Formats: sequence, C-alpha cells, structure tokens
Amino acid sequence: MNRVILIKYGELSTKKGNRNFFINTLHRSVVSKLKNYNVSIHKDRARMTVMFDDKDLDDIKSIIDKIFGIHTYHIATVCESEDTSIQETLLEVIRKETFNTFKIDVRRSNKNFPIHSQDYNRVLGGLLLKNIDGIKVDVHNPDLWINVEIRDDHTYIYYNSYEGSGGYPVGTQAKGMLMLSGGIDSPVAGYLAMKRGVELEAVYFEAVPHTSLEAREKVVSLCKKLSSYTDKINLHVVNFTPIQESIYKYCRDDYCITIMRRMMYRIMEKIAKKYHGLVIVNGESIGQVASQTLTSMSVINGVTNMPVIRPVACLDKLEIIDIARKIDTYETSILPYEDCCTVFVPRHPVINPKEDICVKEEERFDYMPMLDEAVESLNTIVVTSDDKEYSDIL
Repeated sequence: MNRVILIKYGELSTKKGNRNFFINTLHRSVVSKLKNYNVSIHKDRARMTVMFDDKDLDDIKSIIDKIFGIHTYHIATVCESEDTSIQETLLEVIRKETFNTFKIDVRRSNKNFPIHSQDYNRVLGGLLLKNIDGIKVDVHNPDLWINVEIRDDHTYIYYNSYEGSGGYPVGTQAKGMLMLSGGIDSPVAGYLAMKRGVELEAVYFEAVPHTSLEAREKVVSLCKKLSSYTDKINLHVVNFTPIQESIYKYCRDDYCITIMRRMMYRIMEKIAKKYHGLVIVNGESIGQVASQTLTSMSVINGVTNMPVIRPVACLDKLEIIDIARKIDTYETSILPYEDCCTVFVPRHPVINPKEDICVKEEERFDYMPMLDEAVESLNTIVVTSDDKEYSDIL
C-alpha cells in the first residue's frame, strides 16, 4: 500500500486572486525543508501530498510540524478511485487498528464516481460491520473517524489528524528586523511574526565586557531554534559598548534605559534600511517593565518613522511563557546570562519619560558617529537549525 502525507492549507484557502502565490511559497518551503529526504511532492489548489519512505516518517513529521502555512496534515493510504480498490484498501488498513466505534466520512470531489457520498458512507460502513467483529457505528464520538476522499487522481483513506503550525508561509510578507535579546519575550515575538509570513533577520545588542560571550552564545542558540521554522536567520551582532558607556557616563540615571532604547531604535532603523527590512519587530509587552509603559513606548518610538510590530504586546507573562515552552525557547531564555538591557538597570527608572528631557540628555554626547560605527562594524552570523557549530565565530 502506498502512503502519503496529505497537507491541508487552512487559512491559505481563504485567499482569492493571490492564492497561488501563497501555495507556491508553501511548496518551496516544504521542498527546501525536505531536500535531504527521498520524497515526491505534489501540490494543487486544495491539497499538497508528500510521498515518502516509511523509515523517514517520524523525521519528516517533526519537520512538517514547524512549517508555517500548514493547518493540518494526515498520513493517508492511497488507492485507485474505483469501488473495488477502495473497499479492499479500506479493509486492509482498518483491520490493523483496534477500536470499538467508528464513523465513515466520504467526500466525493470526483463526480464521475458513480455512488453519491452519503450512499457510499452506508456501503463502506456496512463493509466494516460485516467483516470486523465487535464494532459499531457512533457518529458523535467515535474511537475511529475514517475519512475517504475520492478525488480525480486517487482516493485517500485516513483516520489520523496532526495539527500544523498554521499561519502563512515565511516569505509571503516582506522582511522584518527582530530585536533579539536573551530573554523570554523576543524569541516568542519572532516566532509569532514568522507565523504571519514575515521573513526575519535578527539583531542582538551586546556590550562586552559588561555582557558575556555566554550571553551571545545564548542568543545564537535561540536563533537556531527560531531558524527551524524557516531556512536560516541572519543574526547581526551590534557592539553597543561605547554607546552604552557614554549613556551611563553623561545622562541622568533614571533616563538611561529610555535613552538606551532610543539609541537601539535608531540603530535598528539604520540596519533595516541597509538590509531592506520594512519593519522592526520586538518583544515589548505593555507594562511589563519601565521602558514598556505606553508613555515610554511612545517616547522611545519617537526616534524612528519605521513601523514597529510588537506581537506579544497584549499578552501577559504566563501566556508568553506558554508559547516559549511550546517552541522550546524557554529553557534557553532563562539561562543566567545578562544582556545589555538588564546589566545596567538603574534602581529607579523613569516610567513616564518626557521626550524633551530625553533630547536634552542625548545632547550631552555626540552619539551619531557612534551609531554609524555600530552599524558599519556589525558581526553577522548566518544561523541555521542544523548541527553546525558556531564556536569559531563566538
């Protein structure tokens, strides 16, 4: 018996004139992710099928689980769209299962098939009742929900359903630049942005020797986990030490975090323009810390005209942690290595900063050449989800 992975698009199916663009992008993603396996992939406007070697099924499933744009998928047995073939295949497949109750759901998109769907439900249900002892029909809560899709090319029989990652395939939207710290929130924000089709590059601000190389390694590990949802992520490491030291030397203590964030936003805009990003993405959550009150966000955001997307802005911490656990970033995020957003936190940071005070404080040192130098001296690491070691560039 031939088996295939039957992929269903979900939200992609709601598209109209540009539906093919979304499906083609998903197809390229599936082809790229499965390039190391012996597979044959076919797509149409309703489904995508992946023929595979049985020995690779578990590995392929773990990869498909992380491809955005897939609503659900099934492991389906394939046969000819002909009554005898369907009945023989159904019996052969179902006899391997243990169950007490079942339901048959026939869908007949092949209108040349001579038996209507509801009539064929009864035919196939009677077949199972006649040939398998001790079972009965339960249309409300069956142990086994058997689907029979009769299509023009083949018939697909399956009784399993696996949840995909949903959303849109990465690359159906333009590029965003993710402010990736070592914390819990920003990797979740990156994941949620990619789920809406955004292609990501990541930016990490470090202030060596105040931040450690272990902190950078932690961010690379987080980036590797995020890259499993796409092909690769370029991680741009910014030397923020001169800027951060100047802020704490010349600016009033309670405004240091606000001014630091304003400098980061200025650098983010420059990097985005350099690498053709259209938006800034970060993990800010309303009210979580002093720099994330609405007043602080407004004052910090005032230094850039570039759109800033905050995917976790309206989630509470426990909701963010739940997602972090789901995507396997949480345990890495809580490793005890501080980034430059936490290593210099003042005792009493301002929670309702004034923009005019920020401007006045920033005039105390010549920061523009420092910003340009930070962008020019970027260390860029191409991060993939494979087993590649990055110790040589850390």
